[in-house]
Amino acid sequence: MVFDIDPRYKIIAGWLFVMVAMVLAMVVLGGVTRLTHSGLSMVEWRPITGWLPPLGDVQWQAVFDKYQQSPEFRKVNAHMDLAGFKSIFWLEFLHRLWGRFIGIVFFVPFVFFIWRRWIDRALAQKLLVMFVLGGLQGLMGWYMVKSGLVDRPDVSQYRLTAHFGLALVIIGYMLWVALGLLFTGAQDVTTGFRRFAVVIAGWAFLTALSGAFVAGIDAGFAYNTFPLIDGAIVPQGLYPLSPWFISAFEDILTVQFNHRVLAECLVVLVAVLWFQARYFVLDPRSRRAVNFLAGIVMAQALLGIVTLLLIVPVPLAAAHQAGAVFVFMAALWVAREMQAEARSA
Repeated sequence: MVFDIDPRYKIIAGWLFVMVAMVLAMVVLGGVTRLTHSGLSMVEWRPITGWLPPLGDVQWQAVFDKYQQSPEFRKVNAHMDLAGFKSIFWLEFLHRLWGRFIGIVFFVPFVFFIWRRWIDRALAQKLLVMFVLGGLQGLMGWYMVKSGLVDRPDVSQYRLTAHFGLALVIIGYMLWVALGLLFTGAQDVTTGFRRFAVVIAGWAFLTALSGAFVAGIDAGFAYNTFPLIDGAIVPQGLYPLSPWFISAFEDILTVQFNHRVLAECLVVLVAVLWFQARYFVLDPRSRRAVNFLAGIVMAQALLGIVTLLLIVPVPLAAAHQAGAVFVFMAALWVAREMQAEARSA
């Protein structure tokens, strides 16, 4: 059954899609910042007054002096001069500036929609949750950076994963609500198939988080062979730490092995979903969603293998991180398409 969609909902959904794209760009920029070891260049968090970069030689020298007190400078970049510092400073500055810009692009239309009474209380609450999550993400980002300003010149893999995971939650929630504003019908599929689609979305989220742990401990720079890892399909020496479950987050071999297994299982699960979907009569949009998910998962798997074999070049690593977000979004799209009832704001 097809219903007319309120034109205002189309505008709000389009705005949310723009917000999803902006947060995705933020994730990619953050990944590049980490890959280029630029994330610890700013040792202060000034959420209100940090809109402008250093102006003039005096301000630049003052910022550089503060960086020279950090563990990263003392242990890694002691040779760095002011010109070299500027080269890493700008990426982190742009990353933080883009986050502030996202907040403005969200808040101003949000106020407009409320003022014009385009949204009801239920939708307003959902949008408010998004805004709060965005603020928490800023706090989480600084909490992550602080972990690299104490003793070890690297951020905690736990905080890095939490930061990335919260970004996925924000993107997923925005996408889910936006799609709900546009959907006009339900697919004639079984309850089991609907649940399977939701499971795959959850598996894609878990796989992406495992990839964040790989990045957090630089596990991608070891065991650069495929399909074997350390000369075996299931290598010896897994889970060596005590207690054993800590290895899933701190041991390089275990972390990389787990990520491989989760990714390989995701490929299999999506393939099963794709074959099952052939037995249902789906509308063209839903069929595109299933096909897109199958295609993006295969592309992401191949990209991950190439990135590993080439020992994590920055462009491929950044693309692989972006691919993880696209896979998660595609899985959510399919899960949303298969809902039992049409959704409405």
